[in-house]
Amino acid sequence: MTDDFSGLGLSTKVTDAVLAAGYTKPTEIQAQAIPHVLQKKDVIGIAQTGTGKTASFVLPMLHLLENGRARARMPRTLILEPTRELAAQVSENFEKYGKNHRLTMALIIGGVSFEDQNKKLDRGVDVLIATPGRLLDQIERGKIMLNGVEILVIDEADRMLDMGFIDDIEKIVNRLPPRRQTMLFSATMDAQIEKLTKKFLKDPVHVQVSRAASTADTIDQKLVKVGSKPEDKRAALRDLIKGSEALTNAIIFCNRKRDVATLARSLERHGFSAGALHGDMDQKSRTETLDAFKNNRLTLLVASDVAARGLDIPAVSHVFNFDVPVHAEDYVHRIGRTGRAGRLGVAYTLVGPADSKHLDAILKLIQKPIDWLETSSKPTAAAPATEEDAAERPARPARSRRGGPRTRKEAEAAAAQVAPEKIVEPAAPVAVEKVEKAEPAERANPPRNAQRPQRNSRERPKATDNDSDVSNSTSPFGNDGPIPAFLLRPTRIAG
Repeated sequence: MTDDFSGLGLSTKVTDAVLAAGYTKPTEIQAQAIPHVLQKKDVIGIAQTGTGKTASFVLPMLHLLENGRARARMPRTLILEPTRELAAQVSENFEKYGKNHRLTMALIIGGVSFEDQNKKLDRGVDVLIATPGRLLDQIERGKIMLNGVEILVIDEADRMLDMGFIDDIEKIVNRLPPRRQTMLFSATMDAQIEKLTKKFLKDPVHVQVSRAASTADTIDQKLVKVGSKPEDKRAALRDLIKGSEALTNAIIFCNRKRDVATLARSLERHGFSAGALHGDMDQKSRTETLDAFKNNRLTLLVASDVAARGLDIPAVSHVFNFDVPVHAEDYVHRIGRTGRAGRLGVAYTLVGPADSKHLDAILKLIQKPIDWLETSSKPTAAAPATEEDAAERPARPARSRRGGPRTRKEAEAAAAQVAPEKIVEPAAPVAVEKVEKAEPAERANPPRNAQRPQRNSRERPKATDNDSDVSNSTSPFGNDGPIPAFLLRPTRIAG
């Protein structure tokens, strides 16, 4: 492996920009892949996260694009990324390493105005970085023609497959010219990706610098046993964060988007500097949150797997898997956010009673044991919720279909929550027999505080002498019934 970038065959413009960025020695994947890319060969690059795969195709692409000129709506190169964040990150790499070039670039991702993107496309771009969905939208609008693409890069190919982009990728590739250079980069390699490479690449060069799906030796991995209740997991996570003396910042991964927002709010309530990042957020909010985390304005980033692939934040000290990932490969990508560029990192995974199946798959994939962390707190399944947890999700008494508590105990518990001054002692029940034997005068004028006998809620209430819309007169509609008041009103005869 060469000792510096000058020995890889890159132009002076590129090497000067790399040195200005603070890099002097290429990584293993860069040293092996860049010479093949410069020879315009198709390349398959397999390497664990944090090894510099992005620069493996960005640097030689800058060199190859020095000659030539972009035409309107016909990009010269195309880079496909699975997420907006990865696409934005690759564009940052082009700006950093391409500062000595006059190349144009466009970022085609969702959540951004079509009008701003169209202006760049109309002027012509050398480098087009896009997510598959938005790219197809622009193609259908007639804003992009791909018949001039010279180089295609499919980045994070395994993630593309996991997210269901295979059909979109096929539609895009079918619009590309057959004579092109294609590169595919990924952290893992499986049968589906091999099938993809046979379909899209021609006699590719395989560059694999580490065993597929391996984890970096610079990451200290630990398993933490927790209870199945969410409050147990949140309490265990808070204890881990407080007990990590070397923690400078951390990414906390959840499996579901809704849990991301819930956990971020919970951490904020407990005084932590936390923000949320998931796929349902609008692009502006996602960008602002990620920038705040990168610039140390946020200490904790609670995220879904949208942040698990390829995000280059070198100084992340800790990763917490709040949920054990369903797909074993995601574990490799998640913990790969720490321990990057030779730094040491720590990864904790919270394991509940129902996570044994997913944990076994992870251990089988990485082919190395992970030690359990001994903790002083032992979660119990029947542990009562704390005041903080009650504040996060207020408990509501169970109710029947008619709106009342289901059991007598629940009714008594609900009554105990009422303020003392609002409790009213029930009046003594009135015997039905006494009401029936009472004199007519007593029935006509019952005391105001007397309790009426209970009746079935489905029965229509019977009219009483105290009803305001009836009279005490005899009714022709019954023997002793009252005459409705509207019949007693004087009538007007039209003159």
